[in-house]
Amino acid sequence: MGRNIAIVEDEPAIRANYVEALNRFGYTTHGYSTRPDASRAFAQRLPELVIIDVGLGDEPEGGFELCRELRAQSPTLPILFLTARDSDFDVISGLRLGADDYLTKDVSLHHLAARISALFRRIDALNKPASKETVVEHGPLKLEAERMRVTWNNHEVPLTVTEFWMIHTLVRFPGHVKNRDQLMREAQVVVDDATITSHIKRIRKKFLAIDEAFDSIETVHGAGYRWRPT
Repeated sequence: MGRNIAIVEDEPAIRANYVEALNRFGYTTHGYSTRPDASRAFAQRLPELVIIDVGLGDEPEGGFELCRELRAQSPTLPILFLTARDSDFDVISGLRLGADDYLTKDVSLHHLAARISALFRRIDALNKPASKETVVEHGPLKLEAERMRVTWNNHEVPLTVTEFWMIHTLVRFPGHVKNRDQLMREAQVVVDDATITSHIKRIRKKFLAIDEAFDSIETVHGAGYRWRPT
């Protein structure tokens, strides 16, 4: 049986097409038409990856609300938006809520499958035991690469898979500036500068929730970001 994917899409024909296509790619795919239907199902059992449209029936922002609910249930569940709404505001809103990727519906099925595969490859690291070679420590920070786990002052930081790989890129070489292209390559996403900025803001916010004095991610204007050496 293939990995379990849920797609939340209010248009019956579109939903059926994606379910059929993803099943052909070897996944076990379940479709839901409304946010409440999906929420009830996910309260019983979370899928391994969720694909969400933004507008759901009579809820223009239903997909955003569902993303918020899911992120509260699991900080590591891969969430991908697939929608016709392509404004910068919508993309940034989705990523700020914790989505790992944001695609528009003109994307090819093979590209969608590639994005799904990339998310699964990254989340598989959670099931691997940590080894000494994959543990990075800098002051209060401890990063376990194979388990995709980050702690600050012994408190776990609830990062999404995309956020984790961005932090991983920065902390491996403290003091080295990483530009947006390098961050995208490491996180296996293709987004614009504003989206990278939104990810970084969200990462900072999560560290600040643990430590109000957190300032280890430094913005180097015109160049990128770096992890401040301790």
